Amino acid sequence: MWQVSIATGAEGEEAVSQLLERTFRQSPSVFRDEKTGGIVVTSYPKRLPQAKRALGEALKLGLAGLRQFGLDPGPGRISIQPLPRRNWSQSWKRHFKPIDIQGKLLLKPSWSRRRPLPGQKVVILDPGLSFGTGHHPTTLYCLQQLVRCRKPGTAQSCLDVGTGSGILAIAAAKLGYDPVVAFDCDPESLRVSRQNVKRNKVKIRLGRGELGRMPRWARQRYDFVCANLACDLLLADVEVLRRVLKPGGKMAVAGILGREFAKIRQRFGESNLTFEKTGVNKEWKSGRIAHLPAASASHSRPAVKH
Repeated sequence: MWQVSIATGAEGEEAVSQLLERTFRQSPSVFRDEKTGGIVVTSYPKRLPQAKRALGEALKLGLAGLRQFGLDPGPGRISIQPLPRRNWSQSWKRHFKPIDIQGKLLLKPSWSRRRPLPGQKVVILDPGLSFGTGHHPTTLYCLQQLVRCRKPGTAQSCLDVGTGSGILAIAAAKLGYDPVVAFDCDPESLRVSRQNVKRNKVKIRLGRGELGRMPRWARQRYDFVCANLACDLLLADVEVLRRVLKPGGKMAVAGILGREFAKIRQRFGESNLTFEKTGVNKEWKSGRIAHLPAASASHSRPAVKH
């Protein structure tokens, strides 16, 4: 097994992740240094697609291409080294610790011995070669909103768009949302999410699809929608998101850099989707949206809470 890493920054995280995903045909992992704010995107291929030196040159060309398109990949330091599997496993154990969401939800890897609080729901999630463990600020925000918007004893449906490792859909099912529907366009992400769904013994309608071309089996309205997506996707498909959210429903919108948020707020407002709460975590800004019925939207506009 090999460890191929590229040091980057917040602006280049998504583009560098896509570069490694295209190179190795697997979802990379993202590590963040809480002290320095540095970001390292890493893939763990079983074998290299070409000689080590040639691969390094190819990745350098890829980073240069990102700069030509106006994207800043940050430091762009490339590391390629062999990694015994036992070291890879221990690396994951050092990086992924249990996460407590308001005492209602506990996310932990299978090797953790941490016990849940009375009544607390548990999500078991081993990251494997995929991302999506709950530590990323945008994923964490969506988890918090799933907990805050759950009304015990009330039927609430949930849609998770671009489910990745399945973490948000699984958390929703554990909290009592039903039905829970999730889709992703990446076959590797679906493979990992299906494993996680099976491990957690939850009922989720899961399949392949993308927001711009909503799968027929997912076309309904939901009480809660998780839209942890890149800014360009949110802007392009805001009308699709509006159509799948019930009037009076809530939507967690994340994956947005702070400097991108103003245009997101404006575009969603034009579609009668009102931000009732926002949150900032490092360079990321996320929000909870309320889909107001047309009558109430025209007479009132709730203040945004920070």
